Amino acid sequence: MLAFIYETRMKIPLGSLSTPFGLAFFSFTSLAAGQEIVTLAPVVVTASREPENAADSTQSVETVTNDDMIENNFRSLPEALALTPGVSVQKTTHGHGSPFIRGFTGRQNLYLVDGIRMNNSTFRSGPVQYANTIDGLGLERFELVKSQGSVLYGSDALGGTLNAMTVSSDYLDYDPGFFQHGSAFYRFSTNSESHVGRLEQSFGEGGKWGLTLGATLKEFGDVRSDYYGTMEGTGYPEKNHDLKFEFSINENHQLTLAHQYLDQDEVNRWHSTLKNPGGWEGLAPGRFTSRVYDQERSLSYLRLDGEPTGGAIQRYRATLSYQDSQDTEFQDRNPDRAQTRFGEIETQTYGLALEAHSNLSEKTRLLYGADYYEDRIDSRGSRNGVFEPRRRPLADDATYQSLGLFTQARHYFNDRFKATAGLRYTYAEADLGRIWDGTNDISADESWDSLVGGLRSIYHLNDCWSIFGGASQGFRAPNVNDLSGNLTTRSGAQNLGNLDLDPETTLTFELGGRHEQENLILEVATFYTKVDDVITRIPQSLAVSDTVTINGSEAWITGVEAEAAWNFSPDWTLSGFLTYQYGDSDRPSYIGGPEITEPVSRLSPFRGSIALRYDAPSRDWWAEARLTGAAEADRLSASDKGDLQRIPSGATPAYLTASLYAGWQATNKLQFNLALENLTNEDYRVHGSGLNESGLNSTLSAKLTW
Repeated sequence: MLAFIYETRMKIPLGSLSTPFGLAFFSFTSLAAGQEIVTLAPVVVTASREPENAADSTQSVETVTNDDMIENNFRSLPEALALTPGVSVQKTTHGHGSPFIRGFTGRQNLYLVDGIRMNNSTFRSGPVQYANTIDGLGLERFELVKSQGSVLYGSDALGGTLNAMTVSSDYLDYDPGFFQHGSAFYRFSTNSESHVGRLEQSFGEGGKWGLTLGATLKEFGDVRSDYYGTMEGTGYPEKNHDLKFEFSINENHQLTLAHQYLDQDEVNRWHSTLKNPGGWEGLAPGRFTSRVYDQERSLSYLRLDGEPTGGAIQRYRATLSYQDSQDTEFQDRNPDRAQTRFGEIETQTYGLALEAHSNLSEKTRLLYGADYYEDRIDSRGSRNGVFEPRRRPLADDATYQSLGLFTQARHYFNDRFKATAGLRYTYAEADLGRIWDGTNDISADESWDSLVGGLRSIYHLNDCWSIFGGASQGFRAPNVNDLSGNLTTRSGAQNLGNLDLDPETTLTFELGGRHEQENLILEVATFYTKVDDVITRIPQSLAVSDTVTINGSEAWITGVEAEAAWNFSPDWTLSGFLTYQYGDSDRPSYIGGPEITEPVSRLSPFRGSIALRYDAPSRDWWAEARLTGAAEADRLSASDKGDLQRIPSGATPAYLTASLYAGWQATNKLQFNLALENLTNEDYRVHGSGLNESGLNSTLSAKLTW
């Protein structure tokens, strides 16, 4: 009965390694004393759009569960990726968070919610806030597929695809009759005096229907570090609510109706403002009186899943979705006289996605489908309270449409070797109703199409060792922001769009190996990505810092990632990861200028983490010590060198931090978690970030279930 929708679970004896393969940190399920099993969730769906064991995937996949979010006291979804090899989490400010996945960030990565595209055509370039508009506490888990996604999900998946999977009532797991379960969660952090709380309740009739309701409130205070003290203005409030109604039409068909909403207010871009005094490692102070973002986002969808009996189609899924986002920015640029700017973008996105699965033979399965998304965009802007066409952040009265057709075949040559091959055709069209060309409003139409493919395989050498890899293409069609943007970037430069752009494309080669046995898990992967027609920003002239969007020549990024977990005794586990990336980019030095070769902007330095964990024999408490660090980031692009408020002159310094974590399962229903982070009160920042990370911090959380 609809088995493909739900995550499969395996039970293994205590003392075995209890972590999903591909997880960047060692993850455990809290257990009551005397319990005989732990739960292992090795099944992933994003990489192939169907359930598969992560150890049997042809791709590099990372998984973070709701339990991981709570045990590690992760503040946000982006920060939950901080211990993932190949990923560096940059924060322009405390309310933002932009994962750099194998060197790509922002709109060059694809974000999904329950498989639905969250990316829209207004996404800005560079590190942005969009990943932080997903409430991590409202998720069952999320999956990250690195360097993949264009074949199955379309434009933008150059660095990777992140799929956030929301909570469910699990009504099919209950016997007939009424059921209910719920939870209450609270977390307090001392450094910023922040409060986070969530209430969640599910109820329904077992096997027939289930309803889940959830609400999360967050009140983040100002972050403190040793050098700056209190970084005034870095705090912000956030509120979320969500619901999901699931109904079994019959034994083979399920209907799902879901909605989620997020609102963030007064997210200050601290590095740009006078509240940033500069000074640390020679950084420049901020100049604006204020620079504030507000963000609202909602998603509603209706989904039909089916497993028809007989016929050529074994499984299918149809999804209708509607999204609304409002992105506003207010700038007060001058403390001595009125010089305010305001920009607002509202985007409504309509989506339709269809997919089907057919068995061509006992050894060959075929996935095929289509998706269509349409953005409708309104934009306005003002200076000193006067709304003017030239102050719009991007084109007004604009639409952006994308249509995709895709297929992927999977063939099992034998029980050790399988391969997948896929293709996608995409057509994208932008209709820009009103663009300011310097003197008048004009309109413009642009369109692009693309055909991309991928070929990947995995071979199991024996019961423990396997090798995986392949080649895959990616692409990103120019969006409305690329074409018509008029935005403030980095440390205050202005960037303009360009109507004459081509899609940027990638070709990635990856080779990896896995080892999995009862007490040891190891994964190593290396990749090489070549990027053509890079959409980038370059100075308008040698003497002007303001930039324009163009297609650069090309870039390349290579890297190595390794992660391991060793259960060297029934109660002790050693785990960790290492990652290294290197890459260069070719582009004109300025419009009409000579071409230069320089490092890829904000590329992550060598970084890693190691942790030692103890689980009490009773399994009712655990403790962990962790070291996390990064080498000096001294390979800077020209734009990095000019970003004087965020990147220190010459290099972002190396750092090493120590933290302690512990958890106690007080009863079957009550769980406590404690974190003592940055024990040495180290002053540091992730390369490219606009503020230092928190100094010494303690976090206490409690979760009650019923």
